[in-house]
Amino acid sequence: MSGIPHDHYEPKSGFEKWLHARLPIASLAYDTLMIPTPKNLNWMWIWGIILAFCLALQIVTGIVLVMHYTPHVDLAFASVEHIMRDVNGGHMLRYLHANGASLFFVAVYMHIFRGLYYGSYKTPREVVWIIGMLIYLAMMATAFMGYVLPWGQMSFWGATVITGLFGAIPGVGPTIQEWLLGGPAVDNATLNRFFSLHYLLPFVIAALVALHIWAFHNVGNGNPTGVEVRRTSKEVAEKDTVPFWPFYVVKDLFALGVVLIVFFAIVGFMPNYLGHPDNYLEANPLVTPAHIVPEWYFLPFYAILRAFTGDVWVVQLVQFVTFGIVDAKFFGVLAMFGAIAVLALAPWLDTSSVRSGRFRPMFKWWFWLLAIDFMVLMWVGAMPAEGIYTWISLIAATYWFAYFLIVLPLLGVIEKPLPAPATIEEDFNAHYGPAAKATAAE
Repeated sequence: MSGIPHDHYEPKSGFEKWLHARLPIASLAYDTLMIPTPKNLNWMWIWGIILAFCLALQIVTGIVLVMHYTPHVDLAFASVEHIMRDVNGGHMLRYLHANGASLFFVAVYMHIFRGLYYGSYKTPREVVWIIGMLIYLAMMATAFMGYVLPWGQMSFWGATVITGLFGAIPGVGPTIQEWLLGGPAVDNATLNRFFSLHYLLPFVIAALVALHIWAFHNVGNGNPTGVEVRRTSKEVAEKDTVPFWPFYVVKDLFALGVVLIVFFAIVGFMPNYLGHPDNYLEANPLVTPAHIVPEWYFLPFYAILRAFTGDVWVVQLVQFVTFGIVDAKFFGVLAMFGAIAVLALAPWLDTSSVRSGRFRPMFKWWFWLLAIDFMVLMWVGAMPAEGIYTWISLIAATYWFAYFLIVLPLLGVIEKPLPAPATIEEDFNAHYGPAAKATAAE
């Protein structure tokens, strides 16, 4: 499974040999667990197991919830209340599912920003990164459709706003919007379509996750130094790596346990903290909420969508050049999806030959400013699109694009990186070897 030299599974008993010749599942499991893993991974590499847990949690709780949910506009809200009040453990299942989505996005954002900092998207891991971005897009689609299913006020009006974005596409927009809705407006056909896709997409995500794991097992795991594992021989590779089992499995399970303590505390004591109170009111097409807000994990891109209004000179220029084909609404849609596109293109936009941000002093400042920028976008996305908030969202959105389209390409030319260790073994010994321990003890 990996290009790193290591011991492979050898069947011993007669049954093992018989099964291995017909279905090498034991070999697959062995090579997955015993894959050589860089020995210098830090705690930012724990998010993979948390993401795997979240996916399993969402699928299992989702399957049980579907047994009691009715995808009809007249019955959906009541069926959710039935789950909360009458189904044994139903309230806990729903809260696990709802907050599990939030944990899923916390983990995926940490996973993405770790990849951005340590250059996990660089050669030869571009395909791993792109598959990860496809997983992220599928997660966003699944979460959005799931948010519609309770058929509360925010569910209905969120669906109306987001599907309305597709109507802004010149020419084919209204047709695409009608196809998505199953009619001229958000109604029963919309709910049925979203329910069907919300149930299907997690299994698509699971398939993409399997492909993602296969891809990074083939090229090897990244590490904080960005230095590749030496592959000249098994003995040399063992100086840079340790088997995934038991070393990282135990570490990951410990980290998962700590995260789950916090997660179950939130589910048990403040399960509605990240939700919107308007979604506990049944959907009413005749009453528009004072402020339509998506779930927190959509807020950064929602802020970018709203940042580019008709008053922004870039929007006016594009509108003039395209003879009005690209109006402010369509420009906002392009900006929102473009913000994800530039993230996916990071392997080709980053021109630096140094992989890890640990050895890039100028890069660190710009990266941490990007992390702060992302939090600002999340905050301003929850604010009304008026007053100073419009300017803050515009400045934050501008920096997001500037980081990927200007800063990353330029840093590769003007930045002078620090010297990196020659091998993973050298970095490991510097942090955890006898000399490092002696220094720490003094």
